[in-house]
Amino acid sequence: MGWWRSLGQFGKDIQGWAAEARVLRWLTLLWIVLGWVVLLSASYASADLTYGDGLYYCKRQLIWIGLGLVLMQGIAVVPLRIWLRGAPWSMVFALAVLWALLIPGIGYEVNGAVRWVQVGPVPIQPSEFLKPLLVLHSAMALGQWDRLRDRQRWFWLGSVAIALIGILLQPNLSTASLCGISLWLVSLAAGLPLTYLWGTALGGGLLAVISISLRSYQQRRIIAFLNPWADPQGSGYQLVQSLLAIGSGSFWGTGFGLSKQKLANLPIQYTDFIFSVYAEEFGLVGSLLLLGLIGVYGGVGLWVAVKTQSATVRLVATGSVVFLVGQSLLNIGVATGGLPTTGLPLPFFSYGGSSMLASCILAGLLTRAARESSAPVATLPQRNGSSKKSRQPTQVT
Repeated sequence: MGWWRSLGQFGKDIQGWAAEARVLRWLTLLWIVLGWVVLLSASYASADLTYGDGLYYCKRQLIWIGLGLVLMQGIAVVPLRIWLRGAPWSMVFALAVLWALLIPGIGYEVNGAVRWVQVGPVPIQPSEFLKPLLVLHSAMALGQWDRLRDRQRWFWLGSVAIALIGILLQPNLSTASLCGISLWLVSLAAGLPLTYLWGTALGGGLLAVISISLRSYQQRRIIAFLNPWADPQGSGYQLVQSLLAIGSGSFWGTGFGLSKQKLANLPIQYTDFIFSVYAEEFGLVGSLLLLGLIGVYGGVGLWVAVKTQSATVRLVATGSVVFLVGQSLLNIGVATGGLPTTGLPLPFFSYGGSSMLASCILAGLLTRAARESSAPVATLPQRNGSSKKSRQPTQVT
């Protein structure tokens, strides 16, 4: 096995990567740089007022960006089979941490939700790291679904259900919905029977309805989404201020750093509603360019999924694209009033270490999938010594 030698080179052989892998790498870097610049504008006034240092959030975000780029590069140079091999046990550990948050004294509450655990001085959000693990775990199971035993199928289904229920209990309906929709799309790409898919869709919708019916703040969000102007100083405040910011940007925008809404009115302007600041400062033109960047990123990622001959690699690429692009579109949909208000960050833009690291891991998996999608494919003999070839092609890397 020579994967460790590839890791040792650590970027020296990038010119030998497949074209799609190099394009995805540069698009990710562009996305990250643009996000940090926008964060600088969105957070400066708030950080200066709160901490006396306008660069407070940006300096910390640079640390997470550095760590994320190291993770992304490290994942991209190691064969997917290595990451897939450890996915089940990593999933079990992540689920244990996720459910441990519900134990008093382990997780801590912010704005009514228990989503974080303190690791030294650093708050970690376990549900963010579940996203790449769900991609790997699902790709490994669904990529060979027809050959799995019932016990293995139930292990995958059970672990996914435990993950989604654990996220719902935090409560975190937005992340649970994102994970559920993403896994549904990955299952669709895997070719699972439509009866399974529609059954799980109905079940997921029922869980969402139950969650909303039991929590009044989620009901207020739905009402505010339908008519935010009915209570502009109450339940509709966030959306109204976001729409005012976006509308103020007009065609060309007010200019970098010149957003007015971020100074006092727009809430959580450097996390959930950072797109509103971006739209105000760069206008319709800038917003369309950002959507174009996300669209190109998703298009290249889906092309990787289409061209590969390995079902597992295809599902890794599909899952990574769905999480990164899908979450971006959901965040932008919330900011523009197209979707009910949620707490999903904008990948590579919003401030936060867990989100940045998880997004970089997903980008690394997608880049690795792009490298393997262009690799020669060979069928290997079965382990029992039979002369028959296995049905699943194996990527030679």
